[in-house]
Amino acid sequence: MEIHARLIRFGLLKAPDFRNHLVNLYSKCRFFVYARKLVDESPEPDLVSWSALISGYAQHGLGREAILAFEEMHFLVVMPNEFSLSSMINTCASLGDGGQGSKIHGYLIKLGYESDPFSANALVDMYAKVGNLEDAVAVFKEINRPDIIAWNAVIAGCVLHEHHDLALKLFREMKSSGTYPNMFTLSSALKACAGMGIKELGRQLHSSLIKMDVKWDYVVGGGLVDMYAKCDSMDDSRLVFDLIPEKDLVAWNALISGYSQNGEDREAVSLFPLMYREGVGFNHTTLSVVLKSIASLQAIDVCKQVHALSIKSGFESDNYVVNSLTDTYGKCGHVKDATTIFKEFAVVDLMAFTSMIAAYVQDGQGEEALKLYLEMQDREIKPDSFVCSSLLNACANLSAYEQGKQVHVHLIKLGFMSDTFAGNSLVNMYAKCGSIDDADRAFSEIPVRGIVSWSAMIGGLAQHGHGKDALQLFNQMLKDGVSPNHITLVSVLCACNHAGLVNEAKQYFQSMEKLFGIQPMQEHYACMIDLLGRAGKLDEAMELLNTMPFQANASVWGALLGAARIHKNIELGQHAAEMLFALEPNKSGTHVLLANIYASVGMWENVAMVRRLMKDSKVKKEPAMSWVEVKDKVYTFIVGDRSHARTDEIYAKLDELRDLLNKAGYVPMVEIDLHDVERSEKEQLLYHHSERLAVAFGLIATPPGATIRVKKNLRVCIDCHEALKFISKVVSREIIVRDINRFHHFKDGLCSCGDYW
Repeated sequence: MEIHARLIRFGLLKAPDFRNHLVNLYSKCRFFVYARKLVDESPEPDLVSWSALISGYAQHGLGREAILAFEEMHFLVVMPNEFSLSSMINTCASLGDGGQGSKIHGYLIKLGYESDPFSANALVDMYAKVGNLEDAVAVFKEINRPDIIAWNAVIAGCVLHEHHDLALKLFREMKSSGTYPNMFTLSSALKACAGMGIKELGRQLHSSLIKMDVKWDYVVGGGLVDMYAKCDSMDDSRLVFDLIPEKDLVAWNALISGYSQNGEDREAVSLFPLMYREGVGFNHTTLSVVLKSIASLQAIDVCKQVHALSIKSGFESDNYVVNSLTDTYGKCGHVKDATTIFKEFAVVDLMAFTSMIAAYVQDGQGEEALKLYLEMQDREIKPDSFVCSSLLNACANLSAYEQGKQVHVHLIKLGFMSDTFAGNSLVNMYAKCGSIDDADRAFSEIPVRGIVSWSAMIGGLAQHGHGKDALQLFNQMLKDGVSPNHITLVSVLCACNHAGLVNEAKQYFQSMEKLFGIQPMQEHYACMIDLLGRAGKLDEAMELLNTMPFQANASVWGALLGAARIHKNIELGQHAAEMLFALEPNKSGTHVLLANIYASVGMWENVAMVRRLMKDSKVKKEPAMSWVEVKDKVYTFIVGDRSHARTDEIYAKLDELRDLLNKAGYVPMVEIDLHDVERSEKEQLLYHHSERLAVAFGLIATPPGATIRVKKNLRVCIDCHEALKFISKVVSREIIVRDINRFHHFKDGLCSCGDYW
């Protein structure tokens, strides 16, 4: 500035050279007010002044100012040269402005500078960074002898936009051309290997880096850690990490992410405090990855600590961190905390809605999930396939058939029908809503059926009592070359169970390990013991239990208790109940089943004893509840419910049904009622069971002939099962009831289960 003052004093500022030098000096020192003033005060600013100003703007991140200056220069008919054009191309690259970059490319061609190596390299870099790889490669191919800068630009661009296969193809072409890769090239190639999971090539690149004997910077060290992690080689990833002399945030994040992605969540979480103590710091990526692993571990206390640290460190308003916290609290079953974060956070985006909807669905709050989806639509936030899949799962849990169909329509409109994940959820939803035909249609439309698709359909057929169809589909799956997993085989055994196919179940169970390499787990043993017990083969069931290679869990003993109830085997029932009291002391179902066994043989003193035991143990019986869907809304009923707005009509319909059923030959099974009251009162109690209230409401609230769909949280009782068969006949309706075990399709006085459930 002193020199500038002297030039003014001596009258030398009019000389173009001095003026240009000053513009260049002020631009490089970020004194753009002075640089711009010099250009504006010049009678005819030349190309050198404009280039210095534009270059200064570009180098200091003032891209928009650089573009405005370039346009003004062009307006004043000052022709740019290759240097000013290269600066402009770099500016467009940093701004991600491909449209303006294409205009500059046009100037290059028009002015004959397209063969200039600096300009060509800048064009390749610009097109690659804005995502126009086709033009980047086209410009690159026109370079006569591309140097390492050009190769690096096009390869890095491919990696940036996840065209990893093209990046590695160009990398091979570069080596064939005789151009030796440098550290930047190898770093890009490592990212491509990580993206494609190609460990062997990654090892070769690692060797090349060692041979180059260069000092590893954070890009190379972190890149190697990331590459090995994404190639499922965490031992190598950790080894490289330990060898890095100065570990930065990138390397730590790469290692923690690797452990998390490879299912080693405990290791991922334990690294975080170590990283914090090292003073490296952390960012939103670190917190999001750690929270993901915390969710998998269900470590709610650790989640709260990370939450507190996020607030303390100023991340409480970061989208990624807040959404991760919502997701983690939801997956840990703390939906109230998840809701608080969701509602208090100002910016609510697709990720936030996705996490919250998934939390509600996982917690069994399907209605809240569907309400949130309506709010999402009001905010005009377009759902993705994962949101739709979560909503389908909500409808499945609620047995909300009509609402499930509406979500299906949204899937079609949004173009997600080719999404396998959404297709699987659609099969599951229709199967759990009682429409196995719709489930079959959805299954047939899945473009690529994986094991989840097949398992969902086989499980659906099994639940609906189509045992032989389920086994035929299983055989078709094997013919198509899809190997079963342990869930598929549970569905196969359940199909045999619901259809009473004892011999077939034995064959599948005994050949699991030999044919499919799957050792029977608790679920498989529970299915087999339940099947043998239902078939009256109690000795075989006990023998199988005694030969299990591990201690039987509650599901196994529960299956045995259920078999004892069916066959009124008091000794076996008592033994199974004692084991269940030890395993699940607070579960009321064990007490109820044991009391039912005693009641079935008239041992009322023992029934009273079980009731006293429940009272002394402070075990509360789970209330029987039934749900029915009418006009897109789900209604809930409990025994003797009188809270509904149409209660009088519901009970009037029940009285009407009682007369019709009595005329049709129905006789109430009062012996199953455990209350010590008169027969007439027992009949009244049976008539007011929750599933009958739901059916009665369905009859008065839906048009004649419409199917009534009911869901119950417990097993449908024997008397209700018999009554519903009669009701389906006298009212000429199909009634579909989904209880805790399976589906019952009541039609024309018969049930699809064949009275075997």
